[in-house]
Amino acid sequence: MDPLDMMKVYGRVAEIYRLRLGEAVSAYGAAMRGAASAFAAAGRPQDPVSAWRDTVSYTFDAAQRSLIFWDTMRQRGNNWIAHEKAGKPPLLAFDYETIADARSFARPANYALVRILPPEGVTLDPDKRPFLIIDPRAGHGPGIGGFKADSEVGFALKAGHAVYMVIFFPEPVPGQTLADVSLAEAEFVRIVRERHPTCDKPVVMGNCQGGWAAMLVAALDPDNVGPIVVNGAPMSYWAGNDAENPMRYAGGVLGGAWTASLAADLGGGVFDGAYLVDNFEYLNPANTYFGKYYTLYSRIDTEPARFLEFERWWGGYFLMNREEIKWIVENLFVGNKLAAGKAEWAPGKSFDLKAVRSPIIIFASLGDNITPPQQAINWVADLYPTTQALKNAGQVVVGLMHESVGHLGIFVSGAVARREHAQIVDLIDHVEGLAPGLYGMTIEEDHSGGEVKYDVTLTERQVEDLDLLQKYSRNDEIPFEVVANVSQVNARAYETFVHPVLSAVVTPEMGRVLRAVHPLRAARWGLSDLNPLLAALAPFAEFARGQRTPRNEDGPHVAAEHFMATAITAGFDLYRQLRDATVETEFFRLYGTLAMLDPDLTAPTTPAIVEQRPVEVASALATLREGGFTDAAVRVALLAQKRGGGQQRLSILKQIRELVGQEVGLLALPADDGQAIIRRQSIIVEHAPDEALATLPALLPTPEARAHLLTLLDRLLANIAFGPDVNDVVADVKRVLAEGPARQGAEGQVIPFPSYAGQAV
Repeated sequence: MDPLDMMKVYGRVAEIYRLRLGEAVSAYGAAMRGAASAFAAAGRPQDPVSAWRDTVSYTFDAAQRSLIFWDTMRQRGNNWIAHEKAGKPPLLAFDYETIADARSFARPANYALVRILPPEGVTLDPDKRPFLIIDPRAGHGPGIGGFKADSEVGFALKAGHAVYMVIFFPEPVPGQTLADVSLAEAEFVRIVRERHPTCDKPVVMGNCQGGWAAMLVAALDPDNVGPIVVNGAPMSYWAGNDAENPMRYAGGVLGGAWTASLAADLGGGVFDGAYLVDNFEYLNPANTYFGKYYTLYSRIDTEPARFLEFERWWGGYFLMNREEIKWIVENLFVGNKLAAGKAEWAPGKSFDLKAVRSPIIIFASLGDNITPPQQAINWVADLYPTTQALKNAGQVVVGLMHESVGHLGIFVSGAVARREHAQIVDLIDHVEGLAPGLYGMTIEEDHSGGEVKYDVTLTERQVEDLDLLQKYSRNDEIPFEVVANVSQVNARAYETFVHPVLSAVVTPEMGRVLRAVHPLRAARWGLSDLNPLLAALAPFAEFARGQRTPRNEDGPHVAAEHFMATAITAGFDLYRQLRDATVETEFFRLYGTLAMLDPDLTAPTTPAIVEQRPVEVASALATLREGGFTDAAVRVALLAQKRGGGQQRLSILKQIRELVGQEVGLLALPADDGQAIIRRQSIIVEHAPDEALATLPALLPTPEARAHLLTLLDRLLANIAFGPDVNDVVADVKRVLAEGPARQGAEGQVIPFPSYAGQAV
């Protein structure tokens, strides 16, 4: 790069850094001014008697809250110890039975398949496809997908689906690899399908890292996997935006994947999931060190139950083998090899995401700073750089974006479960009927009638528009290629010079001791009945609960407490913003410089290209005049969708299925056969819409078949208020069918339709 251009880049980085520092200081000042104003408004003068009463009531209230707070912390510690002694079972709100234990497989892994037992009052429909939910193994234990009654598990059960979950045990099987895990999960999918032989292929839903696990399974065994739902799942690991996604710089700051190997070596060959939880807590020090505890203290009469329930899951730290975490970091988080097809599960065998043919629903959130939307969806553009490429591949991708919920809220929020997850479950029965393409999913609420009702709208989007999520058209991902290269060098050096020494010195027993004194664990067993200072606290706390003293919520003491809480939180936030800005700036200064010095590094994305239609397109277009009634009905529906701008409402799709679904014949076919018809007809409509309409009579050679199709169309028009575009399509269909199986020229000669067979289309 020209030195002048390099100086311009440095100047831009410095300017962004200066702006971020200014924004951080401004935010801190605004928070403090707001807190001071609130304190001044509440700190009006009091007469001596009122001031005394306020002081006494607040003092007693604060003392009681303190007692109950520390007793709650003691209970958290006791719960943690009890959970450890019980073997850390899944924290599910539902009963379950074990179906298969992968520890007994030929290639064992510490995973198991369980069936969720429907609660009382819930009846399952034997004709509905089952769900298989994969929870993340990212430091914590399983259960987040069924943590509450209102959850992914809960709404799938309410909809009548049998639900299975992939759980895992605290310690890995010695020697197990990520390939063993993926093969075990693929076997679980086959078992579920065998248990429901009359149903369509199972839905596979993955949460966070369980999302990429679900995609790996679908790549290994695409023939047994039905629709895939990935919730808050990182797939494109370098993606994100500056000032928004600080976790993506961790690999570069630490020098690559060698630190994961170091942590595993210090654990005696086992990687402690507490390190991953540390990474999550690093993101928000205000909440980690103060916010969640102040929320408990300030709402001590209502918060303990929720706090203890969540902390049981948050404090359950699970382990991985050294080779597992090394593969994950090197291939995914630092190497970003998954979308590129370079992540090998065996020598010469890579996970090929293009082998996945099932529809994919992606749920992400703009408020997620752990898996930002760019990481959740950019892999689509990596695999299919244009919309036409996605359609030619016959792939359906549906994206659902929440505006604000955080990473954990995607999985554990009851409001999100009732709104987003319930609608995802509702959409599953119809997603396989969509034409290939990228769709945006939006949820509308109807509050009339006293009960909230939801409807889903699917709107066709362009893959090229995914670039709108990026600030710099993904040019800021170029330095991450340098990080991957540096990581390889550091990892080789570590494996050569350090690993042999540590593996000989640190025994498994030493590793267990080091895990026991990890700060996250020590904070739990240290604040339990094992601590004599807290063991005798329970009766005093119980007395305080029964003798709660009311306080003056508008008094100066409460105002002072709120002011101090705001000041502490603002101070932590200022530190976080300054820290993240500095780390990000130094990252780009170091790796950006190295990237500019390497002329071979380019942006991950490529400009839009003119698509060369593959053999599959030519094959589909060669069947313009082949097919039967089902093909014709599907073609008409796709023509109407194309003419209508590509927008569909789930409520209308349900009506169409109810009115004509059985007669069209698509529902009677196996899912793969039905999808094949939809893919073929969508290619025809996409590439040759005029010919698709004109050749309809060839698919309906008899007057009875044409009359039947027209009857179905009239039935739909009589019951559903379609727009004028759909009405025009129906009119065109009626006109074409009335003309007969071939168009006639001016002098009566037959004008043949063009044949695409064997052409390079």
